Amino acid sequence: MPDRRSTRKSVWRRALPPPPDPDGSHPPGTPGDPPKTAEVASVVQAVLYRDGVRVYAPDTLAETYRALRERPAGMAWIGLARPTEAELHSLAAEFDLHPLAVEDAKEAHQRPKLERYGETLFVVLRAARYLDAPEEIDFGELHVFVGPDFVITVRHGAAPDLSAVRRRMEETPELLALGPEAVLYAILDAVVDGYLPVVAGVQNDIDEIETEVFRGDPAVSRRIYELSREMVEFQRATRPLVGMLHGLMAGFSKYGTDDELQRYLRDVADHVTHTSERVDGFRQALTEILTVNATLVSQQQNAEMRALAEAGFEQNEEIKKISSWAAILFAPTLVGTIYGMNFSHMPELHWGFGYPFAIGLMGVVCASLYVIFKRRDWL
Repeated sequence: MPDRRSTRKSVWRRALPPPPDPDGSHPPGTPGDPPKTAEVASVVQAVLYRDGVRVYAPDTLAETYRALRERPAGMAWIGLARPTEAELHSLAAEFDLHPLAVEDAKEAHQRPKLERYGETLFVVLRAARYLDAPEEIDFGELHVFVGPDFVITVRHGAAPDLSAVRRRMEETPELLALGPEAVLYAILDAVVDGYLPVVAGVQNDIDEIETEVFRGDPAVSRRIYELSREMVEFQRATRPLVGMLHGLMAGFSKYGTDDELQRYLRDVADHVTHTSERVDGFRQALTEILTVNATLVSQQQNAEMRALAEAGFEQNEEIKKISSWAAILFAPTLVGTIYGMNFSHMPELHWGFGYPFAIGLMGVVCASLYVIFKRRDWL
């Protein structure tokens, strides 16, 4: 029986550089030379299935290739975590993966997208999980190659847990028997379900932030900003999924997707739409909370400034009173000081009315100053 994959080789293979040696060099060779098989360091698990049942679990990629050729009616599900460049080139040469998709899979930080290269579907997903201790969101990235008889997952980050997806699919062989599209559905469903704890955690954070805002916690502004940045990332992870799933649903008739699988994918699309709407609501709520917090901070600052102004006004009034009485008391002191100098030759010193005159002068000056200060509301 001829190899099914041998009939779908294209010019894409010629666009791929030869796989590097472990030391990073590219050995010379003819185009017909078989590519070197990568080591198994980053191969999480490779399993072959037939009719939804596990038939073989190879230890290396080379064994996986050989087993799939020997069992042409089977499906290979290969999971990798942060693979090496050699592993990706090996997979690209064996399964005729497009060089552009392989280039994207080498590095993380790709936007969620869905692209079709001939018979191969390339999907980029952004998974998320909520970390309770630091109260933050940890984002992971997953690249999925889906072909006629294979599924390759390339994971960057801790999320999602694809081992749980594999167990779930193996427990429902009737769903796994639907082929690679069913595996893609299960992966999509796992990523979307992983958003639910994140949504719950963010909702709890927003409730706490609202309490802190009205309690006047000075550190709440920083927390609002950090959560807002996470919502931007969360929005970038969820919003493109809506269009991606609608694109998949648009191709149901063209690619003959199973009716039951169509229902499952529509359910995932509904969940994604709901999650995307919640995330949009969270971002809007955080914007409003930030506005309210800024208003409350401004009001608090205004109240503090008003209190300082009132304290300054009261202090100024007290200073006025003290200054007024000091001026009033200074007048008799001045007169008494002058007539207390005991010079031999001073006007009115030996005058009989000198003492009453000095006392009267003190009284007149003090009374005049009192009237002046009283009219100016200093007293």
